[in-house]
Amino acid sequence: MSTVMGSSNPAGNLSSAGSNVTGVRAQVDLAGGAQGRVALDAGNAGAHNQPAFISRAAAEDFLYTEAALLDDWRLDDWLTLLTEDACYWVPPNDTPEAEPTTTLFTIADDIRRIRARVTRLKDKAAHAEYPHSRTRRLITNVRVFAAEPSPAGEPQARVEANFVVYRYRREERIREYVGCYRHTLRLCADGPRIARRIAVLDALELASLGSVSFIL
Repeated sequence: MSTVMGSSNPAGNLSSAGSNVTGVRAQVDLAGGAQGRVALDAGNAGAHNQPAFISRAAAEDFLYTEAALLDDWRLDDWLTLLTEDACYWVPPNDTPEAEPTTTLFTIADDIRRIRARVTRLKDKAAHAEYPHSRTRRLITNVRVFAAEPSPAGEPQARVEANFVVYRYRREERIREYVGCYRHTLRLCADGPRIARRIAVLDALELASLGSVSFIL
């Protein structure tokens, strides 16, 4: 049985703006053993009865790396954490379990639209984010569950975490975005990558939060 041992810094040294994230890796312990296993989703059957491929510690490091890249506005580096078929969703707060094919989502991007969004956010003509917002993300209560493999048979895990994003924008008041991340991580040849990224907001109404023009 395979487990993943968490690295203290899976994306390399993030202390300098020039550091890259190609070092994101998951060291798979093919010998198995109890160390590094995570809680199972007891309510599901099939593949969900097997341990996830990534430990909670490694998943936490991955989420912290992602948060640092987004807070530092290193959006091109953030894109390297996504799979080629990744999606990014912000569902309506009254029906967070809905699908974008049947419900109007705040954001429902496939990988093509994610890349286009990043291009727009870096454009000086994008007045909604130029100069860009300053954000600070706090991530807590990380949990890891096994998940069905990808269509190509690659191991996947469902990672959930609570978040608070503080946003500072020009003369606007500080805005707080509170919610839950629901990531699907996939074990690719170059390490874990994000196949699905869902940010569920807890706010009862979204008007007071203003435009969600940045990446949550």
